[in-house]
Amino acid sequence: MSPTMSELENTLPGLLSREEAIARCFLERKRGRNVVFTNGVFDLLHRGHVEYLAEARALGDVLVLGLNSDLSARKLKGPNRPLNSERDRAAVLLALRSVDLVVIFDEETPAELIAVLEPAVLVKGGDYTVAQIAGADFVSSHGGQVLTIPFRDGFSTKSLAARLAESGK
Repeated sequence: MSPTMSELENTLPGLLSREEAIARCFLERKRGRNVVFTNGVFDLLHRGHVEYLAEARALGDVLVLGLNSDLSARKLKGPNRPLNSERDRAAVLLALRSVDLVVIFDEETPAELIAVLEPAVLVKGGDYTVAQIAGADFVSSHGGQVLTIPFRDGFSTKSLAARLAESGK
């Protein structure tokens, strides 16, 4: 018997709870695979995001993406954000070849999540310095790498939103 639409909507392979992600990362490390972690809101997915995530994935064997929950995104971005729900953002991200797992978190930073997942590589976009990256101290102190990937001018959610606003006038 085929699953109903509501059953399909409730399952999203690759979207893991914190506990499931801890177990999966432990297993991947035990297999000798390098876990790469990045995070963000990823509200309006664009080319800059896609290229960034592909580069992040190339730094290891498994890319785990910490996704800001709707609550967390509102705290960071304001009351009118996110434009897409956390489940919708997770579904779009998991459709990318580069993203292996998504874990939604409510905190303003992923520092607690990073500490329990213990990635070998922590990466953010070049609009951050290593000193600004939440969890960098933990990863470095455990022998991991903290890296930034160069920011691509013209490919940002802010510039996309500005173009959308301008086109609506």
